[in-house]
Amino acid sequence: MRIDAENKYFKILNDEVRSAAETEITIDNCMGQRYIGSGMADKHITINGVPGNDLGCYLNGGTIKVNGNAQDATGDTMNEGAIVIDGSSGDATGYAMRGGEIFVRRNAGYRAGIHMKAYKTHQPLIIIGGEAGSFLGEYQAGGTIIVLGLGSTKKVPVGNLCGTGMHGGRMFLRCEELPADLPVQVEAAPATAEDMAAIDAHLDRFCQRFDVSKEEVLSKPFFVLTPNTKNPYKSLYTFN
Repeated sequence: MRIDAENKYFKILNDEVRSAAETEITIDNCMGQRYIGSGMADKHITINGVPGNDLGCYLNGGTIKVNGNAQDATGDTMNEGAIVIDGSSGDATGYAMRGGEIFVRRNAGYRAGIHMKAYKTHQPLIIIGGEAGSFLGEYQAGGTIIVLGLGSTKKVPVGNLCGTGMHGGRMFLRCEELPADLPVQVEAAPATAEDMAAIDAHLDRFCQRFDVSKEEVLSKPFFVLTPNTKNPYKSLYTFN
């Protein structure tokens, strides 16, 4: 099924998607319509254009593929499924996501993975192929964030204050040196063979989705960031 979104009000577009009997849907001429795929569980949507804020928010399954860029809060509080962006995404990508996968071919804005969390088998994943803005993984409580820095000319492919408030999960940065301003509550070390084995299948899926050379991805070292349990954030608060 194809839907032409040109000049279409976002609510009308979303009603058409929800009411469609078909599970394979292509949206053409998308330009800023919000909430596409909100709460969806059983459809596979391809978007040609630029979807608006909260793409795939509360996603419970299915897939969303964007042939272009996405705006802010992609995958907000998503539970399951996959969002694939063949371009860049805006701020707060994966905000409070609780499960599922987000793959971004190029860059992500500020606060990607903020409040990301995990529960039992729900282990969310964000892979950013290029650079990420400041406050990456802010208050991260679970799941995995990977930043590859492909095409970046920076020594460190993330902005300022990476991992601020991080108290769970893991973050992998493909780079030759660490951010200079990592908080003391975050522990960082070169990724071990065991660490890399844990993300090997994730990297395979990223490379397959975007036709990226895995050999290139593995041509630089990775660092892994985890919460420093010897210096927990709870020590910063008056009452605990």
